[in-house]
Amino acid sequence: MSNTLGTDTATGRQSQGTPGVGGAAKSASPTSPQAAARRRGRAKMRLEIAVLSGPAIIMFLTFVIFPVALAAFYGFYRWKGYGPPTDWVGLDNYKLILTDPAFQQVLWHTFLILVLSLVIQGPLAIVLALLLNQKIRGRSFIRVLIFVPYVVSEVIVGTGWSLMLQTNGAVNDLLQHIGLGFLQADWLSDPKLAIWTLMGIISWKYVGFAVILMLAGLQSIPDELFEAARIDGASYWQIQRRITLPLLGPTIRIWVFLSIIGSLQLFDLVYIIWGPYVAGTAGTSTMAIYMVAQGRNAGNFGYGSAIAVVMFLISLIVALIYQRFVLRRDLQGAVTEGAA
Repeated sequence: MSNTLGTDTATGRQSQGTPGVGGAAKSASPTSPQAAARRRGRAKMRLEIAVLSGPAIIMFLTFVIFPVALAAFYGFYRWKGYGPPTDWVGLDNYKLILTDPAFQQVLWHTFLILVLSLVIQGPLAIVLALLLNQKIRGRSFIRVLIFVPYVVSEVIVGTGWSLMLQTNGAVNDLLQHIGLGFLQADWLSDPKLAIWTLMGIISWKYVGFAVILMLAGLQSIPDELFEAARIDGASYWQIQRRITLPLLGPTIRIWVFLSIIGSLQLFDLVYIIWGPYVAGTAGTSTMAIYMVAQGRNAGNFGYGSAIAVVMFLISLIVALIYQRFVLRRDLQGAVTEGAA
């Protein structure tokens, strides 16, 4: 009996130990060839990501993050632009920006340009895109004509319009020759007209980009939706209001975002046509113009650097708010589709 019990006990211990052998085998499975291959695949993928994204990350850090950090550093000094900064002023530059009536004025001008750009260019671009999306004669040629101003250099555009809009320029001369001399005006210096002159030039130059984006969005809408709406008896305007505009929403929101960022950083056209000082009296000065006038032209690069940091923070805050409350639905849809 004792031998049998001992044998059974030993057998039981041996049988209970058997799963341990299997568990040891399972625990050793990560060292299997399949696991090693998976690890090599992940390492290769990480290496490919690093190689492909590395140059872009280096460029971004070098030409975006580092200059912003350097500008923030110089903003704490009164610095003439040469030699190491030594005249520490702390937050005085930033306090001066927030309390300067001139900066408040250019901030108002900048946001006025932003709103007018959206109000003027948006509806105009949608109407032109709907028109050019139809099968009309010369459609390709009209598209090129609308898009050409966008690819022309701002220097050429600013110089050309500044010459034509002078008091003795081509525009006033043309109005005189066609019998509309009473419409002649000082398009560039009159504060009541200068902002509208600027908006006309901006719209002429940048509406082509908006039209191209809208056309791309229209091309992505299936024709079957329009055909089904026509069969159901919907009119042209009902189709545009119920189908086209809602489905064009993501494209419109992206264009609005790009237009907002461009308006907040507007510089070149204003600087070329009006210059840093005439722009202030004409009511067309922007934050970037104020930065150049008070920074480089005044020889106070520390103050100019502080203005650049404030511009960056304003643009960043506006972009984050817009992405959080407006672009969120589009980003969530892209992530959901990608995950599916």
